[in-house]
Formats: sequence, C-alpha cells, structure tokens
Amino acid sequence: MPPVDTSKLPVTDIPVKYNKRDLILYAVGIGCDEMRFIYENDSDFTAFPTYPIVLPFRGTSFDVVDFFMSQLHLAVPIPGVDLDPTKVLDGERSIEFYEAIPLEADLVIRSRISNVYDVGKAAILENETQLVDPESGKTFVKMVGQAFFRDAGGFGGARPPKQNADATVPKRNPDKTITFKTNWNQAHIYRLSGDYNPLHVDPGFSSMVGFKKPILHGLCSWGIAARAVLKAFGDNDPANFVSYRGRFTAPVLPGETLQTEMWLLRTEGDKQTVSFQTKIVERNIFAIGGGIAVFKVAPKASL
Repeated sequence: MPPVDTSKLPVTDIPVKYNKRDLILYAVGIGCDEMRFIYENDSDFTAFPTYPIVLPFRGTSFDVVDFFMSQLHLAVPIPGVDLDPTKVLDGERSIEFYEAIPLEADLVIRSRISNVYDVGKAAILENETQLVDPESGKTFVKMVGQAFFRDAGGFGGARPPKQNADATVPKRNPDKTITFKTNWNQAHIYRLSGDYNPLHVDPGFSSMVGFKKPILHGLCSWGIAARAVLKAFGDNDPANFVSYRGRFTAPVLPGETLQTEMWLLRTEGDKQTVSFQTKIVERNIFAIGGGIAVFKVAPKASL
C-alpha cells in the first residue's frame, strides 16, 4: 500500500483548563524547588515551561480521571494500519515554545496525526499538538510525540527520517552535569497533574504488563531533565527556552537518581544548542537519550 496520507486524517480540538494550583503541582511533581515555580506569591511566579505536556491527559477536569478513557481521542483509525493500544510504548517527545502560557486559562489542544512510519515489525505514530487560545488564535507551544506500536509494521509506509546529528552527544566529558534523586513517591505526586495511568502506582497492574514494580512516568523523567538543562544553560528563565526534545530509552524506578549530562554544541547568533542525556545512576543506564535543547542567549556586542 502507498504511504499513509495524514492530510486526510481529522484534526481534533480538545478543550483544556488549568489554574495556578495545577502549575505548582506539576512543578513539585518534577522536583522544582525554585520559588518562581512553586509559590504563587513570588514576584516572578510563572509556569514551568513544559507544563503543557500534561494537558492532553486531563482535559478540563480538576478531579481524578480514568486514564484509558481520557486517551480515547487519540484512537483515530488509520486505513491499512492495525494499531493495538495494548502494544504501545512512548518513544519521544518534543516541545517548541512560542509564547508564555497564562497563569490560568481555558484553552484548546489542537491535535493531528502528522506522520505514520513503518519500521518493519512495528509502526511509529507521530502526533502533533498545539496549545491554542480559541478566542485570539494565539499558539503558545507546539508538541510532537512519537508512539511505538509493536507488531503494527509491514504496511508499506515510509521509514522515519535519520536522527538529527545534534542528538548524538560529543565524545568528551560533559560541559555540565546536574543530579537529582527522585523520591519513593515521585510518581504519586506527578500523577496528580493528570496522567493517572495505573502502571505508575498499582503493583498488580504493572506486573500484569511486564514490570516487576510500578515505574516512574517517562514524562516525569523528561521534565526532570528539562529542569536540569534550563538551570544549566537557560538561567532558569522560561523565556530563554526555544525548544526541547528527548527520547525515552529506559524506565526509571521511583527513588532512583537521575544525572543529566549536557554538552554545549554551538552558539549561533542569539541561540545556543545543547545536547544532553539522562542517566539512572544506580544502574548506569540511560533513561533519556537523543536530547536536544535550544536556548536564547544575549548576542555578543560587536567591537
């Protein structure tokens, strides 16, 4: 069959809602201790920039939601491709920052399937979402996620593009390293931002799907790595974040230590590009790989 024509697939608008309490809860869930992210009366109080990544999970609810029901909007039939939701793994997430999000708002997640790749025995589904103000039309962020569906390949689709060269870390010691020890209840806190997948708290469920014990949310580890790179290269100022991406390579257990290793690749004009990877110290394996972050920097004065 010919490659999937994603232009014929529907675009879905999902209403979302949040307030200052939600911003604080997310920041605490990824381990923030900076007052500007966790205290509403701080003079510089603002959202941690990756907060929008949780909005598709929670929608407009301020209560606990059924995880599997909350994800039904992603079940878009794709002609010729058999996707089994029980065989899906989160592959990679990226986010581009356009405007600072309001401290509380009613917005819309505009979602579409942007690519479907065939990798032999598996398929990779790429989903693009934009966080939009439905009244003004302003777009705050664009997020792209790749999901890996086992036993769904072989349909004759296109292969994915080659990995960006910046995703390969240099063969030298990191320029900067930041270490964060997760808590035993990190997943219990993080899930309150909207991702209520029982995999992360229910030992019976995690055992049933192949894990000896509940694992930390991949997007929690992804957020912890974002904290590290923002602190190391962005002066902890969300306004300096241009884009951020990372690939999930191994699950983290609550209580393990995450060490983010970072390399400055180049400075071009008013932007710096950083490569990073996040290691699970206790097991010496990587939880996040292929990381790329771009930051705004003050341009050097000309002589």
